[in-house]
Amino acid sequence: MHKEIGEKINELRNSKDMTLKELSEKTSLSVSFLSQAERGLTSIAIITLQKIAEALGVDLNYFFTAPAAHRPMIMRSYEHEVFKASESNHINTNLGSQLPNRQMDPLLVTILPGQKPEDIQPYEHQGEEFVYVLEGIFTVFLEDKQYDLYPGDSMHIPSTIPHNWANFTSKLVKILSVSTPSVLK
Repeated sequence: MHKEIGEKINELRNSKDMTLKELSEKTSLSVSFLSQAERGLTSIAIITLQKIAEALGVDLNYFFTAPAAHRPMIMRSYEHEVFKASESNHINTNLGSQLPNRQMDPLLVTILPGQKPEDIQPYEHQGEEFVYVLEGIFTVFLEDKQYDLYPGDSMHIPSTIPHNWANFTSKLVKILSVSTPSVLK
């Protein structure tokens, strides 16, 4: 168990390009202790592991779950991560797992009501996007045109086309969005 936890600490720290010294400064734990922990040569108290988890930006449970490569790729509804940028007008629910080298990010997007046309600025990026409207009237801007999509309608575009979306109604809009990674985050 010590070795598996140590390997996870090492993997996570390296994936964040963090040195042992930087982790030491964030946790107030010595570099030598962290080095021994990563090699599985010492046991780690839960309170200490919690400090490490916080410094690495993960939940404590991360160290006690099976690695993604060995875990079934099933995500239960209670496992979905919900996130919203503070200035954002939509709430994203991550529907996918963090597969290494994944090619798409599936999200349930709830778009809050009350946007104004003057607030919508088209943008473009690499990749592609697929959207399926679940609820409400979803307004899409593609190049210089505006389209209203209704439940059951869908859109699949190369993301290099100037685009954006909005909710000009007084009700929530819900869409299933599948895009290349990091498009909507």
